[in-house]
Amino acid sequence: MSLTYPNGTCALDSVDLSVAEGEFVSLLGPSGCGKSTILRLVAGLMEPTGGQLNWLRPVARGDIGFVFQESTLMPWARIIDNVRLPLDLAGVPKGEGNDRAADGLVRVGLGDFQKAFPAELSGGMKMRASLARALVTNPRLLLLDEPFAALDEITRLKLNDDLLSLWEAQRFTALFVTHSVFESVYLSGRIVIVGPRPGRVVAEVPVPLPFPRGLSVRTGTDYGAICRDVSDRLHAAIGLAA
Repeated sequence: MSLTYPNGTCALDSVDLSVAEGEFVSLLGPSGCGKSTILRLVAGLMEPTGGQLNWLRPVARGDIGFVFQESTLMPWARIIDNVRLPLDLAGVPKGEGNDRAADGLVRVGLGDFQKAFPAELSGGMKMRASLARALVTNPRLLLLDEPFAALDEITRLKLNDDLLSLWEAQRFTALFVTHSVFESVYLSGRIVIVGPRPGRVVAEVPVPLPFPRGLSVRTGTDYGAICRDVSDRLHAAIGLAA
């Protein structure tokens, strides 16, 4: 699929990408290459100007969860009300919605913060709440647009582990946008490298590391070798010397 804006700017050029159900795929590429635009097209927030998006099975609104770069929580609402929002919009009774939202908060380690307001949470805790909100409808597909980019390294590594635990438990399909080679290799079963604008798929790299993953993976020689390979491919894609 392709996307050209009304002003003539070509954002995406013939992006050809298939994602299998239950897969964890990372989109890796330089700023402005169209990674986030791909997510928005998949989510139905935009329409391609060329080509088409095909689903093996029809998807409904509740089948897709979206985690943005910012937590986008409503500052005036308590955390449980923020997490329950997609269920409210779907017409789920409030009692059932509260139960499902509370369970979602427990799953992301925020079971004791249901009554807190966003201003009372750290950046990492806000992103956990955003994850809980995206997953509360049990979506088949989870889209994540650099959700951990603004966090400190320790928090980011912990949330990487938490996200993988949620994926292993629920087996949703994950499409994850990142600028980090190390994050993409750690999280993914496959990495899709997107070239500079107009964005296009220039390489796909399988990540043959076993799940579940942890510190032993991050410190292993196989992980380092794959990171080097992905880094070389990324530099080649943007025209820099490896």
